[in-house]
Amino acid sequence: MNIRGMEDADDEELQMAFRMSLQAAPEAKRSKPGDNALPVASPPHTPSVETAEARERRLQRELRAAAAEQRRIVPKNILASSSKNLVKNSAEEPEGSSVSRPQADQGSSDFLRKPSSSGPGSCSLSKNIASVVDKYHGLGQQAMKGDCGEKVARPKRRVEEERHQLPYQMAEQLYNMVFGTRVYKDVLAQWCNQGLSSDSETSLGLVQRKGGPCGVLAPIQATLLKYLLFVPKDEGDSVIPDYTGPSLVQGVSSHNAEVSTTKLSDAGLMFSDYQRTRALIRAMGEILWRAGGKQKAVVAALNINGFDFNHSEQQDEIIEKGLQGVNLDSVAEFQHVIRITTVFSLPALHHQLENLLHGFRSRLGALLFLFSALLSRGLDAVQSDRDDLGQPLVTLPFGHASQEIVNLLLCGQAVPNVFDEIMNLGSGMCLKGIPMNVEVGFLTLLEYLHFCKVGQFLKCPRWPIWVVGSESHYSVLFALDTSIQDENQLETREACIRRAFDAQDQSGGGGFISLEALQQLLIEMKIDLSQEMLDRICNSDIVIWNDLWQALLQLDKSRGGLKDNDAPMGKRSFQLYHFNGIAKTVVNSSYVEGELSHQRPQLTTLRVTVPPKWTPDFILTSEVGVAQSGPEKNPVAKEEPAQQAPLVDCIRTRWQRAICNWSGDAPSIV
Repeated sequence: MNIRGMEDADDEELQMAFRMSLQAAPEAKRSKPGDNALPVASPPHTPSVETAEARERRLQRELRAAAAEQRRIVPKNILASSSKNLVKNSAEEPEGSSVSRPQADQGSSDFLRKPSSSGPGSCSLSKNIASVVDKYHGLGQQAMKGDCGEKVARPKRRVEEERHQLPYQMAEQLYNMVFGTRVYKDVLAQWCNQGLSSDSETSLGLVQRKGGPCGVLAPIQATLLKYLLFVPKDEGDSVIPDYTGPSLVQGVSSHNAEVSTTKLSDAGLMFSDYQRTRALIRAMGEILWRAGGKQKAVVAALNINGFDFNHSEQQDEIIEKGLQGVNLDSVAEFQHVIRITTVFSLPALHHQLENLLHGFRSRLGALLFLFSALLSRGLDAVQSDRDDLGQPLVTLPFGHASQEIVNLLLCGQAVPNVFDEIMNLGSGMCLKGIPMNVEVGFLTLLEYLHFCKVGQFLKCPRWPIWVVGSESHYSVLFALDTSIQDENQLETREACIRRAFDAQDQSGGGGFISLEALQQLLIEMKIDLSQEMLDRICNSDIVIWNDLWQALLQLDKSRGGLKDNDAPMGKRSFQLYHFNGIAKTVVNSSYVEGELSHQRPQLTTLRVTVPPKWTPDFILTSEVGVAQSGPEKNPVAKEEPAQQAPLVDCIRTRWQRAICNWSGDAPSIV
């Protein structure tokens, strides 16, 4: 009837379009010398030139050639899905035939080479498939409409990931951004020989063999600890299999009993290789996904023959052999060794990282992860984050990771400063700081030395884990108890006043404001200082934070100060753990002269006591005597002589007047 007539008309139009496309690009090898293609103006039907059987054979040859060409750019599942929709609408083909329902193990070429016997239905199917190939050739990866008008969805693989070679221009920009135009061989050697490998002895951390890449390893280590200690499992982790082994905290085997300066079994810090690997994948995924704005992530992988997406035990050997002689001393070599994959979902990112873990554990692992984070952020966005574009991200001459690298891995932006948000310097100039709250934080010895000011975003992260920076190294400080960051009412009040003070501070973190800014601060925070106090702290043209803070300690809280006679005056006591991933020589207690000593990271337990900030020292002294004579004695809060190390100075930038003690070797932050 009319429907049948419409189908015949559609078939005739498809056949005409297909034949005309063949005439536009004739191939001499596919036709005899005397059978030249028809002119463009000739009618589409020329039965006198060739028989129907010859025409059908020629169409089949052209169809197979077109299919072979399109298989390089069109995913098989798209072609099969679209062809199935077209076949389903063909009245000549039965629904249960092998043509309309191709098996999963059939390639697209087999599917295209299996039309039914010659006849109207066969010719219609050939024309329909040729039309699909032509449509995909013209539309590429865009969404398209089927014959019934519905939109054909893009395949899952194409949505989840895109894999390609790193373009040379992008490789050159990335390489120069990281190392600069003048590359030191010693710096390259440091960065080209550091993988993301864990330590079987300390069980919970990544090992650093040489100086340099600690600015990449420490943020990964801090985020890894988040997943080991506080987020062992979440609903969004759908790709990595669920752990079905022993409980999260395991006992210590006998050969690990004397590790470092801390007994890990006492702290509950022994983890299986599976737990460490799972946490590492999730930590890497979180960092890259955040750098990509939680919309995408780019994973840089090794472009080595034989290295592919599988878990073969021979992958390490393949990688080691493929990296022989590779030192990345030129952009050309760098571009040849690296390929990138862009993923658009967090499960797909976890899947990629799991499959490529052998590469990240190779000697180029830390560098691959840095490239991945920079590409995920976007090279133009990274340059926009930075203040000084003339300096490489890996600083010379020692090859240390810059603060931009550390901040990129902590907050997703390569900003160069550690204060909160943006500091406006006037005249259109501003300095960029940390834009938001972070999962793991940052403390630095440079703040104790008054070279910078760390903001509250980094000092008070969501989890009690901090990257600790010194002049030349990064390590990790963490706690097992999240309540150590809890603040009482007066501490919260002090934090609010300090944030308001920092907002008025135009010195770049110097800790002072103008007299006009002080008046605005007092009004904003509803602080009623007496004239005598004002005269004492305003004896010059600027107001220093420490002077204002001392005045607030003497001002009653009813007038906006921090003095509260009813507040608890006891010390807070807790434990912190410091992990330094760089391998240092450690001599066992059973060491015999002539035997080799071990090289391993250092894990140290610190006992910390913190007095309330507003408590006068003479009250603390009297209270300590009462606490020691009382019936309840807490071994953690027991008064001990204070011990000193550079790490303690870092801790005091977070907890003022903190007193720290430890057993064994002093914790090292270098």
